[in-house]
Amino acid sequence: MNNLGRFAKKNGMYAETEKKDGYWSVKITKGYVCEVTPEESVVKKEEQEQEKTGRDILMIIGTDTLGKDEDIGKILMKGFFETMKMTRDLPDMIFFLNAGVKLTTINEEIIPVIKEIESMGVEIFSCGTCLKHYNLESELKAGYRGTTNHIVEGIKDFGKVVWI
Repeated sequence: MNNLGRFAKKNGMYAETEKKDGYWSVKITKGYVCEVTPEESVVKKEEQEQEKTGRDILMIIGTDTLGKDEDIGKILMKGFFETMKMTRDLPDMIFFLNAGVKLTTINEEIIPVIKEIESMGVEIFSCGTCLKHYNLESELKAGYRGTTNHIVEGIKDFGKVVWI
């Protein structure tokens, strides 16, 4: 559903989603160029700037610790996500890869925080190849299984890509 919405937006279309009777319905509409007056254009531009508020960010997490020391690194990683949640300085999408997928699968301390961040509108994906490598495919507890397409498209679609 999210992929279809991004596809539509990227290709100048409009997507509406609805969950009904346990199934998702996605309606994609091809739009027309609409002329606006200069006054409307200024208002629209201001609204778009307010919508952005620095959220044009793809964050890629490639580790389950911050720094080399594993013990303090796990504490720091949890603190990083908790601070992100509390300050509401959130990216649009977080993509977990390599050992980072452990944060969405087996790290019971961070999973609730990541779920809260997801509920705040951040898309959460974990690399399917990495989940398979670590034998964690059935353990995914936050977000969705993703592919490298999320990274490749993200590099060109997002204003900023942050790697951790």
